[in-house]
Amino acid sequence: MKTYSAKPAEVEKKWVLIDAKGLVVGRLASLIAMRLRGKHLPTFTPHVDLGDNVIVINADKVVFTGNKLDDKVYYWHTGYAGGIKERTARKVIEGRFPERVLEKAVQRMLPRGPLARQQLTHLKIYAGAEHPHEAQQPETLDVAALNRKNARA
Repeated sequence: MKTYSAKPAEVEKKWVLIDAKGLVVGRLASLIAMRLRGKHLPTFTPHVDLGDNVIVINADKVVFTGNKLDDKVYYWHTGYAGGIKERTARKVIEGRFPERVLEKAVQRMLPRGPLARQQLTHLKIYAGAEHPHEAQQPETLDVAALNRKNARA
C-alpha cells in the first residue's frame, strides 16, 4: 500500500455557503478552518491547497458564549512607542467591519505560513445576507444541524 499524495493539478475546489446567523464563533471558525485546509477530505495532503472556497453570510449575527462579548479583547500595535490599542468583541461586532471577528478567529486557527495565507484568500465573509458569488453555485452547509452546540437561540 502506497501513501497517496495529492498534486495541485488534481485538485477540484467546491464552493460552500454558510449562514452564520446565531452560530457560535469558535465552533464556526474551526469548521471553516478545516474546510479551507481540506482536512475534511480523505485525500488531505499538508503541503497542497485542496480546501474549499467558503462564503459566509450574516457574519454580523454570530454569537459568543458566556461573557466573551465583553471580556474578549483584540489587541494591535500602532508601531509607535506605547502604541498598544485594544477593542472588545462587542465594539468590533457593533462597529464598521463586524466580519473581522470571524475572520480573525479563522486566521488564528490556520497554521502560519505562505500556504495558510493563500488558503485564507479562499474565505469570503459578508456582514449581510447578500453575496456576489451566485455564479459559482455554492452548496449550502447547515452548521447548526451538525451539532446542537453550534447554534445559540
